[in-house]
Amino acid sequence: MGKKDPRVDAYIAKSAEFARPVLNRLRKAVHAGCPGVEETLKWGFPHFMHKGILCSMASFKAHCAFGFWKGKLLGEKLQRVAKGKEPAMGDFGRLTSVADLPGEKDLVRYVRAAVALNEEGVPRAPKRAARTARKLEIPGYFVSALKKSKAALATFEGFSPSNQRVYVEWVTEAKGEQTRKRRLETALEWMAEGKVRNWRYVRK
Repeated sequence: MGKKDPRVDAYIAKSAEFARPVLNRLRKAVHAGCPGVEETLKWGFPHFMHKGILCSMASFKAHCAFGFWKGKLLGEKLQRVAKGKEPAMGDFGRLTSVADLPGEKDLVRYVRAAVALNEEGVPRAPKRAARTARKLEIPGYFVSALKKSKAALATFEGFSPSNQRVYVEWVTEAKGEQTRKRRLETALEWMAEGKVRNWRYVRK
């Protein structure tokens, strides 16, 4: 069962009148999409936790904001939600009423996709500056495994640097040897099929 934090209740109660129904709707959707979610306050505003940070919401004088910790990995459909709206932190732009939110089913679906990312240990997308400043280091065992599969190697070589990095970091950041081997085998299988690491979350 999920765990609610009374500090979140207090945060919502102290928010502007227009913000309360927005925050309550978001909170309800998060709990519906992740029944085991836990609430907390980080940096002064509500966060929802499930095997790491899942998402967060905040209210300001004239708008609210909501964002997934790994929102960039949830696909283009989510990224299009905020298009045409005034920019704000998070994934949905400036929220001034419940009408600004996606439908309830869509909200729950996004939450479930974010839960899957955390449960699978998918790392958060690195910032662009970090990607360009740091050269990708590919371990020898990773290269050797790629060379044993022509299809996987061709896919990897055709990837953008960011797609290459996501695969390499997923494998190298495994905490145990067995987990690393399992991830490497899965990576080779998916790349042989021409798939990016987060292919299941790519919206067509």
